Amino acid sequence: MSNWYIAVNGQQEGPMNQATLLQKLNSGQIDQNTLVYGDGMSEWTPISKVPALQQSGGSAAPPPPPRSGMSSHEVDYEVFGTEMQFVEVELDPGETVIAEAGAMMYMQDGIEMETRFGDGSEPDKGFMGKMFEGIKRKATGESLFMTWFTNKGQGKKRVAFGAPYPGKIIPLDLQKLGGRFICQKDAFLAAAMGTKVGIALQRKIGTGLFGGEGFIMQSLDGDGMAFVHAGGTIVERELGPGEMLRVDTGCIVGYTPTVNYDIQMVKGFKSMLFGGEGLVFATVTGPGHVWLQSLPFSRLADRIYAAAPQTGGRSQGEGSVLGGLGNLLDGD
Repeated sequence: MSNWYIAVNGQQEGPMNQATLLQKLNSGQIDQNTLVYGDGMSEWTPISKVPALQQSGGSAAPPPPPRSGMSSHEVDYEVFGTEMQFVEVELDPGETVIAEAGAMMYMQDGIEMETRFGDGSEPDKGFMGKMFEGIKRKATGESLFMTWFTNKGQGKKRVAFGAPYPGKIIPLDLQKLGGRFICQKDAFLAAAMGTKVGIALQRKIGTGLFGGEGFIMQSLDGDGMAFVHAGGTIVERELGPGEMLRVDTGCIVGYTPTVNYDIQMVKGFKSMLFGGEGLVFATVTGPGHVWLQSLPFSRLADRIYAAAPQTGGRSQGEGSVLGGLGNLLDGD
Protein backbone atom coordinates (compact mmCIF):
# COMPACT_ATOMS: atom_id res chain seq x y z
CA MET A 1 0.00 0.00 0.00
CA SER A 2 1.22 3.50 -0.83
CA ASN A 3 1.52 6.38 1.57
CA TRP A 4 -0.41 9.42 0.40
CA TYR A 5 -0.83 12.96 1.75
CA ILE A 6 -3.58 15.44 0.87
CA ALA A 7 -4.05 19.17 1.49
CA VAL A 8 -7.53 20.19 2.63
CA ASN A 9 -8.38 23.79 3.60
CA GLY A 10 -4.68 24.56 3.78
CA GLN A 11 -4.01 21.70 6.21
CA GLN A 12 -1.99 18.55 5.48
CA GLU A 13 -3.59 15.15 6.12
CA GLY A 14 -1.81 11.79 6.03
CA PRO A 15 -0.14 9.49 5.60
CA MET A 16 -2.96 7.30 4.32
CA ASN A 17 -3.15 4.34 1.98
CA GLN A 18 -4.56 4.54 -1.51
CA ALA A 19 -7.82 2.84 -0.55
CA THR A 20 -8.53 5.48 2.12
CA LEU A 21 -7.70 8.28 -0.30
CA LEU A 22 -10.02 6.87 -2.96
CA GLN A 23 -12.76 6.44 -0.37
CA LYS A 24 -12.51 10.16 0.48
CA LEU A 25 -12.62 10.95 -3.23
CA ASN A 26 -15.69 8.79 -3.91
CA SER A 27 -17.56 10.13 -0.87
CA GLY A 28 -17.08 13.75 -1.97
CA GLN A 29 -14.83 14.76 0.94
CA ILE A 30 -12.20 15.68 -1.65
CA ASP A 31 -12.31 16.03 -5.43
CA GLN A 32 -10.08 15.79 -8.48
CA ASN A 33 -8.71 19.29 -7.78
CA THR A 34 -7.47 18.39 -4.28
CA LEU A 35 -3.68 18.61 -3.97
CA VAL A 36 -1.94 15.30 -3.24
CA TYR A 37 1.62 14.11 -2.64
CA GLY A 38 3.00 10.60 -2.95
CA ASP A 39 4.77 7.94 -5.02
CA GLY A 40 8.09 9.79 -5.30
CA MET A 41 6.49 13.04 -6.46
CA SER A 42 8.53 16.23 -6.15
CA GLU A 43 5.63 18.63 -5.55
CA TRP A 44 1.96 18.81 -4.63
CA THR A 45 -0.26 18.01 -7.61
CA PRO A 46 -4.05 17.86 -8.23
CA ILE A 47 -5.43 14.31 -8.07
CA SER A 48 -6.65 14.57 -11.67
CA LYS A 49 -3.05 14.85 -12.85
CA VAL A 50 -1.68 11.88 -10.90
CA PRO A 51 -1.82 8.74 -13.09
CA ALA A 52 -1.14 6.46 -10.10
CA LEU A 53 -4.48 7.46 -8.59
CA GLN A 54 -6.34 6.49 -11.74
CA GLN A 55 -5.14 2.89 -11.41
CA SER A 56 -4.07 0.43 -8.73
CA GLY A 57 -0.54 -0.09 -7.49
CA GLY A 58 2.25 2.27 -6.50
CA SER A 59 5.10 2.26 -4.06
CA ALA A 60 5.63 4.02 -0.76
CA ALA A 61 6.41 7.73 -0.86
CA PRO A 62 8.66 9.78 1.40
CA PRO A 63 7.12 12.47 3.62
CA PRO A 64 6.02 15.49 1.52
CA PRO A 65 7.95 18.78 1.48
CA PRO A 66 6.57 21.60 3.64
CA ARG A 67 4.00 23.83 1.97
CA SER A 68 5.66 27.06 3.14
CA GLY A 69 3.34 27.47 6.11
CA MET A 70 0.23 27.40 3.96
CA SER A 71 -2.54 28.97 6.02
CA SER A 72 -5.11 30.42 3.60
CA HIS A 73 -8.07 28.42 2.36
CA GLU A 74 -7.63 27.04 -1.16
CA VAL A 75 -10.51 28.34 -3.27
CA ASP A 76 -11.32 27.83 -6.93
CA TYR A 77 -12.67 30.70 -9.00
CA GLU A 78 -13.82 31.88 -12.41
CA VAL A 79 -13.99 35.45 -13.75
CA PHE A 80 -16.95 36.34 -15.97
CA GLY A 81 -17.56 39.29 -18.28
CA THR A 82 -15.35 41.74 -20.15
CA GLU A 83 -15.75 45.35 -19.00
CA MET A 84 -18.09 44.92 -16.00
CA GLN A 85 -16.67 41.73 -14.56
CA PHE A 86 -17.56 39.59 -11.59
CA VAL A 87 -15.68 36.71 -9.99
CA GLU A 88 -17.39 33.51 -8.86
CA VAL A 89 -15.61 31.71 -6.01
CA GLU A 90 -16.20 28.02 -5.37
CA LEU A 91 -16.05 26.91 -1.74
CA ASP A 92 -15.70 23.39 -0.38
CA PRO A 93 -17.59 22.60 2.85
CA GLY A 94 -16.04 24.64 5.68
CA GLU A 95 -14.14 27.01 3.40
CA THR A 96 -14.50 30.79 3.76
CA VAL A 97 -13.88 33.78 1.52
CA ILE A 98 -13.70 37.33 2.90
CA ALA A 99 -14.87 40.38 0.96
CA GLU A 100 -15.30 44.11 1.18
CA ALA A 101 -18.75 45.03 2.49
CA GLY A 102 -21.24 45.45 -0.35
CA ALA A 103 -19.24 43.50 -2.95
CA MET A 104 -21.41 40.35 -2.96
CA MET A 105 -23.42 39.75 -6.16
CA TYR A 106 -25.09 36.41 -5.37
CA MET A 107 -24.52 33.24 -3.35
CA GLN A 108 -25.92 29.73 -3.38
CA ASP A 109 -27.99 28.19 -0.64
CA GLY A 110 -25.75 26.73 2.06
CA ILE A 111 -23.39 29.69 2.24
CA GLU A 112 -23.74 31.78 5.39
CA MET A 113 -22.78 35.45 5.45
CA GLU A 114 -21.47 37.17 8.58
CA THR A 115 -20.11 40.69 9.08
CA ARG A 116 -17.10 40.96 11.39
CA PHE A 117 -14.35 43.37 12.37
CA GLY A 118 -11.40 41.10 11.60
CA ASP A 119 -10.28 39.49 8.34
CA GLY A 120 -9.61 36.16 10.10
CA SER A 121 -5.85 36.18 9.50
CA GLU A 122 -5.10 36.61 13.22
CA PRO A 123 -7.78 34.71 15.18
CA ASP A 124 -6.01 35.25 18.52
CA LYS A 125 -6.49 39.02 18.38
CA GLY A 126 -9.00 40.40 20.84
CA PHE A 127 -11.87 42.76 20.12
CA MET A 128 -9.74 45.92 20.43
CA GLY A 129 -7.08 44.47 18.14
CA LYS A 130 -9.66 43.67 15.48
CA MET A 131 -11.19 47.12 15.93
CA PHE A 132 -7.81 48.73 15.37
CA GLU A 133 -7.29 46.67 12.20
CA GLY A 134 -10.69 47.85 10.97
CA ILE A 135 -9.76 51.48 11.61
CA LYS A 136 -6.55 51.01 9.61
CA ARG A 137 -8.54 49.55 6.71
CA LYS A 138 -10.88 52.53 6.91
CA ALA A 139 -7.86 54.75 6.29
CA THR A 140 -7.33 52.99 2.94
CA GLY A 141 -10.88 53.74 1.80
CA GLU A 142 -12.32 50.32 2.69
CA SER A 143 -15.17 49.55 5.08
CA LEU A 144 -14.63 49.24 8.83
CA PHE A 145 -16.09 45.72 8.60
CA MET A 146 -15.31 42.62 6.57
CA THR A 147 -17.92 40.15 5.34
CA TRP A 148 -17.24 36.42 5.72
CA PHE A 149 -18.91 33.91 3.39
CA THR A 150 -18.65 30.32 4.68
CA ASN A 151 -19.89 27.16 3.03
CA LYS A 152 -21.84 25.39 5.76
CA GLY A 153 -23.79 23.17 3.41
CA GLN A 154 -23.11 19.87 1.70
CA GLY A 155 -20.94 19.80 -1.40
CA LYS A 156 -19.39 22.70 -3.27
CA LYS A 157 -21.12 26.08 -3.20
CA ARG A 158 -20.50 29.31 -5.09
CA VAL A 159 -20.54 32.99 -4.19
CA ALA A 160 -19.92 35.86 -6.62
CA PHE A 161 -18.52 39.37 -6.19
CA GLY A 162 -19.07 42.20 -8.66
CA ALA A 163 -16.76 44.99 -9.78
CA PRO A 164 -17.82 48.47 -8.58
CA TYR A 165 -17.07 50.27 -11.90
CA PRO A 166 -15.93 49.42 -15.46
CA GLY A 167 -12.59 47.66 -15.50
CA LYS A 168 -10.99 44.30 -14.78
CA ILE A 169 -10.74 41.92 -11.84
CA ILE A 170 -7.18 40.71 -11.23
CA PRO A 171 -6.77 37.26 -9.61
CA LEU A 172 -3.58 37.12 -7.52
CA ASP A 173 -1.90 34.00 -6.16
CA LEU A 174 -0.14 35.58 -3.20
CA GLN A 175 2.08 32.55 -2.62
CA LYS A 176 3.55 32.95 -6.12
CA LEU A 177 4.02 36.69 -5.52
CA GLY A 178 6.14 36.17 -2.42
CA GLY A 179 3.31 36.44 0.10
CA ARG A 180 2.57 40.14 -0.31
CA PHE A 181 0.96 42.55 -2.78
CA ILE A 182 0.82 46.33 -2.38
CA CYS A 183 -2.03 48.07 -4.20
CA GLN A 184 -3.95 51.30 -4.52
CA LYS A 185 -6.53 52.24 -1.94
CA ASP A 186 -9.97 50.59 -2.29
CA ALA A 187 -8.67 48.07 -4.87
CA PHE A 188 -9.44 45.04 -2.67
CA LEU A 189 -12.49 43.00 -3.68
CA ALA A 190 -12.24 39.56 -2.03
CA ALA A 191 -9.73 36.96 -0.81
CA ALA A 192 -9.45 33.47 0.61
CA MET A 193 -9.77 33.17 4.37
CA GLY A 194 -6.35 33.67 5.98
CA THR A 195 -5.41 36.69 3.89
CA LYS A 196 -4.46 39.76 5.92
CA VAL A 197 -5.86 43.02 4.53
CA GLY A 198 -3.76 45.85 5.97
CA ILE A 199 -2.02 49.09 5.08
CA ALA A 200 1.35 49.93 3.58
CA LEU A 201 2.85 53.31 4.47
CA GLN A 202 4.92 55.33 2.02
CA ARG A 203 8.02 56.27 3.99
CA LYS A 204 9.30 58.84 1.50
CA ILE A 205 7.73 62.27 1.96
CA GLY A 206 7.83 63.10 -1.75
CA THR A 207 6.16 59.84 -2.72
CA GLY A 208 3.48 60.32 -0.07
CA LEU A 209 2.72 63.90 -1.14
CA PHE A 210 2.83 63.52 -4.92
CA GLY A 211 2.55 59.80 -5.59
CA GLY A 212 -1.16 59.85 -6.37
CA GLU A 213 -2.17 57.47 -3.56
CA GLY A 214 -0.87 59.53 -0.63
CA PHE A 215 1.04 58.05 2.29
CA ILE A 216 -1.29 55.07 2.71
CA MET A 217 -1.77 52.13 0.36
CA GLN A 218 -3.25 48.68 0.85
CA SER A 219 -1.28 45.52 1.53
CA LEU A 220 -2.54 41.97 1.02
CA ASP A 221 -0.50 39.37 2.90
CA GLY A 222 -0.98 35.61 2.73
CA ASP A 223 -0.49 32.52 0.61
CA GLY A 224 -3.91 32.09 -1.01
CA MET A 225 -5.94 33.73 -3.75
CA ALA A 226 -6.89 37.41 -3.60
CA PHE A 227 -8.90 39.51 -6.05
CA VAL A 228 -8.46 43.22 -6.73
CA HIS A 229 -10.24 45.51 -9.17
CA ALA A 230 -8.98 48.37 -11.33
CA GLY A 231 -10.31 50.56 -14.15
CA GLY A 232 -10.10 50.15 -17.91
CA THR A 233 -7.63 47.69 -19.38
CA ILE A 234 -5.02 46.08 -17.11
CA VAL A 235 -1.47 45.21 -18.08
CA GLU A 236 1.09 43.30 -16.03
CA ARG A 237 4.74 44.19 -16.55
CA GLU A 238 7.71 42.22 -15.28
CA LEU A 239 10.66 44.50 -14.51
CA GLY A 240 14.21 43.23 -14.48
CA PRO A 241 16.79 44.36 -11.90
CA GLY A 242 17.28 48.12 -12.29
CA GLU A 243 14.67 48.40 -15.05
CA MET A 244 12.57 51.54 -14.53
CA LEU A 245 9.17 52.52 -15.87
CA ARG A 246 7.67 56.02 -15.66
CA VAL A 247 3.93 55.92 -15.07
CA ASP A 248 1.13 58.41 -14.50
CA THR A 249 0.64 58.47 -10.73
CA GLY A 250 -2.98 57.28 -10.96
CA CYS A 251 -2.32 54.37 -13.31
CA ILE A 252 -0.49 52.10 -10.86
CA VAL A 253 -2.76 49.34 -9.57
CA GLY A 254 -0.18 47.52 -7.46
CA TYR A 255 3.21 45.87 -7.33
CA THR A 256 5.22 43.20 -5.56
CA PRO A 257 7.34 44.22 -2.53
CA THR A 258 10.63 43.97 -4.44
CA VAL A 259 9.62 46.87 -6.69
CA ASN A 260 10.86 50.31 -5.66
CA TYR A 261 8.11 52.95 -5.95
CA ASP A 262 9.18 56.61 -6.16
CA ILE A 263 8.33 59.86 -7.94
CA GLN A 264 10.17 61.98 -10.49
CA MET A 265 9.58 65.62 -11.38
CA VAL A 266 8.40 66.40 -14.91
CA LYS A 267 11.18 68.15 -16.81
CA GLY A 268 10.53 71.48 -18.47
CA PHE A 269 8.44 74.43 -17.27
CA LYS A 270 6.00 74.23 -20.19
CA SER A 271 5.50 70.51 -19.66
CA MET A 272 4.68 71.11 -16.01
CA LEU A 273 2.10 73.80 -16.77
CA PHE A 274 0.54 72.63 -20.02
CA GLY A 275 1.44 68.97 -20.41
CA GLY A 276 -1.70 67.77 -18.64
CA GLU A 277 0.23 65.12 -16.69
CA GLY A 278 0.81 67.09 -13.50
CA LEU A 279 4.12 67.95 -11.85
CA VAL A 280 5.43 64.42 -11.28
CA PHE A 281 5.60 60.92 -12.70
CA ALA A 282 5.57 57.76 -10.63
CA THR A 283 8.62 55.59 -11.19
CA VAL A 284 8.69 51.85 -10.55
CA THR A 285 12.06 50.09 -10.59
CA GLY A 286 12.61 46.33 -10.72
CA PRO A 287 13.05 43.58 -10.03
CA GLY A 288 9.43 42.58 -9.65
CA HIS A 289 5.97 42.77 -11.16
CA VAL A 290 3.76 45.83 -11.53
CA TRP A 291 0.13 46.05 -12.67
CA LEU A 292 -1.10 49.17 -14.53
CA GLN A 293 -4.59 50.42 -15.38
CA SER A 294 -5.59 52.48 -18.40
CA LEU A 295 -8.49 54.28 -16.70
CA PRO A 296 -8.11 55.25 -13.04
CA PHE A 297 -11.48 55.80 -11.40
CA SER A 298 -10.46 59.31 -10.36
CA ARG A 299 -9.93 60.22 -14.04
CA LEU A 300 -13.31 58.76 -14.99
CA ALA A 301 -15.02 60.60 -12.12
CA ASP A 302 -13.39 63.91 -13.11
CA ARG A 303 -14.68 63.58 -16.69
CA ILE A 304 -18.21 62.76 -15.54
CA TYR A 305 -18.18 65.63 -13.05
CA ALA A 306 -16.88 68.10 -15.64
CA ALA A 307 -19.54 67.07 -18.17
CA ALA A 308 -22.46 67.29 -15.74
CA PRO A 309 -24.71 70.31 -16.56
CA GLN A 310 -25.19 71.00 -12.85
CA THR A 311 -21.47 71.73 -12.54
CA GLY A 312 -21.17 73.87 -15.66
CA GLY A 313 -20.77 71.09 -18.20
CA ARG A 314 -22.44 71.48 -21.59
CA SER A 315 -25.34 69.20 -22.48
CA GLN A 316 -25.05 67.80 -26.02
CA GLY A 317 -28.69 66.74 -26.30
CA GLU A 318 -27.60 63.22 -27.34
CA GLY A 319 -28.06 64.18 -31.01
CA SER A 320 -31.73 65.13 -30.62
CA VAL A 321 -33.01 67.86 -32.95
CA LEU A 322 -35.03 69.19 -30.00
CA GLY A 323 -31.95 69.68 -27.82
CA GLY A 324 -32.83 71.59 -24.62
CA LEU A 325 -36.52 71.68 -25.52
CA GLY A 326 -36.54 67.90 -25.60
CA ASN A 327 -35.06 67.82 -22.11
CA LEU A 328 -37.87 70.05 -20.84
CA LEU A 329 -40.50 67.81 -22.40
CA ASP A 330 -39.11 64.56 -21.02
CA GLY A 331 -38.45 65.89 -17.52
CA ASP A 332 -34.65 66.33 -17.78
